[in-house]
Amino acid sequence: MKKSPLQAARASYQPKLPAVLREHVSLVEGTPTQSVADQDDIKTLFPNTYGMPIIGFEKGEQKQYAPVNVGVILSGGQAPGGHNVISGLFDGLKKLNPDSRLYGFLGGPSGLVDHKYIELTASIIDDYRNTGGFDIIGSGRTKLEETEQFDKGLEICKKLNINAIVIIGGDDSNTNACVLAEYYAKNNSGVQVIGCPKTIDGDLKNEMIETSFGFDTACKIYSELIGNIQRDVSSSKKYWHFMRLMGRSASHITLECALQSQPNICLISEEVEANNMTLSDVVNSIVEVVVERASRGLNYGTVLVPEGLIEFIPAMKKLIAELNDLLAHNEEFNGLETDDEKRQYVKAKLSPESRAVYSDLPKGIAKQLTLDRDPHGNVQVSLIETEKLLIEMVAKKLALLKGEGKYKGKFSTINHFFGYEGRCGIPSNFDADYCYSLGYTASVLIGEGKTGYMSSVRNLTAPAAEWVPGGVPITMMMNMERRHGAMKPVIQKALVKLDGAPFRYLVAHRDEWASSCQTYIYPGPIQYYGPTEVCDMPTRTLLLEHGKMK
Repeated sequence: MKKSPLQAARASYQPKLPAVLREHVSLVEGTPTQSVADQDDIKTLFPNTYGMPIIGFEKGEQKQYAPVNVGVILSGGQAPGGHNVISGLFDGLKKLNPDSRLYGFLGGPSGLVDHKYIELTASIIDDYRNTGGFDIIGSGRTKLEETEQFDKGLEICKKLNINAIVIIGGDDSNTNACVLAEYYAKNNSGVQVIGCPKTIDGDLKNEMIETSFGFDTACKIYSELIGNIQRDVSSSKKYWHFMRLMGRSASHITLECALQSQPNICLISEEVEANNMTLSDVVNSIVEVVVERASRGLNYGTVLVPEGLIEFIPAMKKLIAELNDLLAHNEEFNGLETDDEKRQYVKAKLSPESRAVYSDLPKGIAKQLTLDRDPHGNVQVSLIETEKLLIEMVAKKLALLKGEGKYKGKFSTINHFFGYEGRCGIPSNFDADYCYSLGYTASVLIGEGKTGYMSSVRNLTAPAAEWVPGGVPITMMMNMERRHGAMKPVIQKALVKLDGAPFRYLVAHRDEWASSCQTYIYPGPIQYYGPTEVCDMPTRTLLLEHGKMK
């Protein structure tokens, strides 16, 4: 495998571990837990894995562990650091007993069901230490939710004498891990299931999971790009850059990137929804800043837009829901030939409120809402180029103001979408260390016979030696939500808290950021070698949440 100089150097980096994991460990069990909501329903669905205690580690005596065979699955979208979770798991298992073996199921959860796997040996693992991506075994989005899938998985576990499965994924993947753990516990299969918290979106977090892995690296990659654009903006002084950032269900990435780069405008979906803003309200809020800056000769700036903004605008959410119902398996609509016929058909069927919203949309966006469907017949909101929608609507409003003599500036724009650029970057030191610790923690939980737990590492704003590893019952994070017309148990997504320190910091400073170009921050590229305050810094979100940033 040919490597760049940085890849070669990173291969020799030894991730930092919490001090307790460098010793022989004993478990400390807390009091029984309960789910975050819907306790009776969750307890009924998970009688064998509900109510388990939070687990902590402390220094213990050396003891002998029997060799274990473990299977690992990468599930869902990529996130920087996944390879280090596997590396930490591998090293931890070998420390328990050198005869332990690790198998990787290929292509995500489907590898377990279809019996596609490889044994991950030291020579394979060493090629992937501290690298980005999920290419060591690949990933996939197959959901583990059917009894037949569980039984097929059990067949290969018995064949390979696998004692435990580690599922590395986001909220849906870890929900599946919990369902699998419950099924195997119910049937006394002898197969444990442990989860690890992954998603660059940052929406898998709670009191026990301070952040999901990959969020740190992805935000640093995006913030470098934003900073580069802001340096260009303050040099050329002639463009408004609209930048859409990943994060459909929550605005954590957009908020963190704003804290790192201090743009002129940062939209937060959760605030838009809480204030019951219309699309026109959002556009007007941008127009106000553009006009004010133009009055001082500043015909340029930067705008951060969360990917999921459209779904958080109440009127747009209602429109999308109506479109999903209207166009699902609608042969009459599909038989129409021209775009205009389809547009008129849709307008005639919508409620008056949704018709007004639909009519105000640019034709390109309106068309996208009716043509791009997912396998369930729903609008693929993530494909909507929200930044282009906002540019078009802002430009239209500015033209009206110019006609009224209320705006005399220039509005030249460039749009960007920062998404896949951040999912497979070489992990930051923080993510390299955090992921390695998560995998190592999973090995300890397996060695101690635990199942239905998620690997947890806390106190992340302290030096890595002071991090606090342990295990949290997955059922503790669950609630009931409506999915595809039925109530299902799922891990509760964490949205941006409008009363939280990170958002409050944005609110306290955004007027200043809106009016100036002297407040831009230029984060630069991720640094791997140098002062710890440069190389090992966690996200500003974590620092603010823990009172470590003013």
